[in-house]
Amino acid sequence: MKLAITATGQDLDADLDPRFGRCNFFIFIDPDTMDFVAVSNNASAGGAGIAAGQMVVKYGAKVVLTGDCGPNAFQVLSAADVDVYTGVSGKVKDVINNFKAGKYKTISKPSVRTHHGQAA
Repeated sequence: MKLAITATGQDLDADLDPRFGRCNFFIFIDPDTMDFVAVSNNASAGGAGIAAGQMVVKYGAKVVLTGDCGPNAFQVLSAADVDVYTGVSGKVKDVINNFKAGKYKTISKPSVRTHHGQAA
């Protein structure tokens, strides 16, 4: 099962980026082998949540680990049967270990309103 983790950097020592749609990078990782690829998130303007959600689906992730997820992104991910875990923080490598240990719970609705991560 492939995970998508929102990150501030391109490796497992990076911090988790709390914004789903406007995160700096997605780290797509197989938690069993720890093989991963970091992909820059180019979604930053209007529709960022939708574009980011589509990227996650395109890369075949079945789980998203992030700080918050808005309604547009949540809709895209839910339609593709991607489980979303929010309220996550810390280093990416620690997030993976916590996920493996079952410390997170999936959400059944968006954790924030539309445009939550957008700069003022």
